[in-house]
Amino acid sequence: MTFSGFPPSAPRLYEELAADNTKQAWRLHHRAVYERDVRAPMEELAAELSRHFARHPGEVRLLGPVRDTRTSRDKSPYKTYQGAWLDVLPALGFWVHLDRDGLYASGRYYPHGAAEIARYRAAVQDEDGGAELAALTDRLTGLGFTIGGDRLVSRPRGVPAGHPRLALLRHRRIDAGRRLGPGPALGSARAAAFVRETWELVRPLLDWAAARGITPQPRDRGADPTP
Repeated sequence: MTFSGFPPSAPRLYEELAADNTKQAWRLHHRAVYERDVRAPMEELAAELSRHFARHPGEVRLLGPVRDTRTSRDKSPYKTYQGAWLDVLPALGFWVHLDRDGLYASGRYYPHGAAEIARYRAAVQDEDGGAELAALTDRLTGLGFTIGGDRLVSRPRGVPAGHPRLALLRHRRIDAGRRLGPGPALGSARAAAFVRETWELVRPLLDWAAARGITPQPRDRGADPTP
């Protein structure tokens, strides 16, 4: 099947799920809509993205709808978004999800351990590497992207308050993305074009991270995961 967009019922499902996120409501009201109007179009979108970005068919993978509540205080059973991803290296890759606000696409670097976060910050502090990253993120911001991701409220230990790239050094994870809201474009093949263009625009950011060896390495096993 060819991707032709998400119907209005797809983002609306997540509005309804936010109001009643229970197993009974899922079985009675949400599951059929999810399978038909969310899961099926996202599988078609993932197949199209795989043709453009993946080395092998099917490498853009979908998340399941059930939340892992074992370590979360929030015990609601179902995710309030449908995500799909393609990693080019461990903890580095492309992301897209559908939620109540439409479609969000991004490139992301999401290390879990202290060793790779330390390498990221060293790369940001390097004059050449840091200046290149700042230029990349400034360009993306100018194109309407948001530079998000988990970050410190204060500043990393040993970094002066006046550091010119302090905002980037605060990041423990970094996500550069933009959103396509509900409307005619979301319900058409233009949604796929939006994701493809977004992923092409963030590719230099991923290339920056890949070139500096800051993704998880075998020697990082056993490292303290706390930044």
